[in-house]
Amino acid sequence: MTYMISESTRSFEVDGAFPLSQGGKLDGVRVAYRTWGRPSSSAILVCHALTGSADADVWWAGMFGTGRAFDPDRDFIVAANVLGGCYGTTGPANAPPGGDRYGPDFPAVTIGDMVELEKLLLDHLGVDRLELVIGGSMGGMQALSWAERYSEMVDAIVPIGVGSAQSAWALAISEAQRAAITGDQRFRDGRYEPTQPPTSGLATARMIAMCSYRSADDFDTRFGRELNDDTYAAQSYLRYQGTKLVERFDANSYLTLIEAMDGYRVDPSAIETPALVIGISSDVLYPVQEVRALAAALPQAEFCLLAAPQGHDAFLIETNRLNRLITSFRKRLANGWNPSRPEVSARGAAWF
Repeated sequence: MTYMISESTRSFEVDGAFPLSQGGKLDGVRVAYRTWGRPSSSAILVCHALTGSADADVWWAGMFGTGRAFDPDRDFIVAANVLGGCYGTTGPANAPPGGDRYGPDFPAVTIGDMVELEKLLLDHLGVDRLELVIGGSMGGMQALSWAERYSEMVDAIVPIGVGSAQSAWALAISEAQRAAITGDQRFRDGRYEPTQPPTSGLATARMIAMCSYRSADDFDTRFGRELNDDTYAAQSYLRYQGTKLVERFDANSYLTLIEAMDGYRVDPSAIETPALVIGISSDVLYPVQEVRALAAALPQAEFCLLAAPQGHDAFLIETNRLNRLITSFRKRLANGWNPSRPEVSARGAAWF
């Protein structure tokens, strides 16, 4: 199977072996990336979620444009497909130099490994300062890990819909998805043929995930108990989402990335970088209290609540309000505002 990669995507190959934090190394690592705006030594880094790609202007289109959070006339913007993905960066669907595709032999990677690979890409691009690192869900994990590892390089972060580690609830949802994929007879311990992937298992995993990405109110409002040809609209929606993912994603990559997410953990107290932490009112995957706790533990953070009915995925949908939050945050930082000042906590955290 060939995964759709934008014609605008470029590729960078790492010199030598790329070491992995859990041991071992990868040779011939390639990074698929996109850029917008005039090349500069300072940039905005946009980090994608589980099944995303470097095409941030596609999956987060509402964030791009004149006067918006990502303005190519003003900013140099970079996005890369993560290590272990299947949109051009080295992952299980690729082959090592001189070998067959990795498949289940692809080594375990961490969120930290993704960050280290992004750092090599930025070095290649001549970027030595990040004005902002931003992302939702797994992208938020990367943003926090960037600040933890490279505080001297990162001016500010915006993690959205994420905590400081995977909760037991999130781990359980990951396990249900994992079981769906590995239980498919066509999975064959990960050694499936590219032309015969475990479609049923991957589609089911996506359906499980979609239930955690949306909310009960959102489903009730959109679908209710509507029937079409003896099928409830909610059932049709989940089946459609499952089928769509099977057409564009690799099952071994999916397992690699949810394992990386499950192992993720940062120490918020050690992250001094100014942060705008955004929670989503209807998020059942990373509930508001979890995201608020992250903000409270960060020395220089402001918590903002995005009141939206769509659940975890609201960060991909409510882009007008996100734009206002992020542009305001950047303007205040540029004017010397510091989120650790006492007047910030006094004014209240939940807005928009």
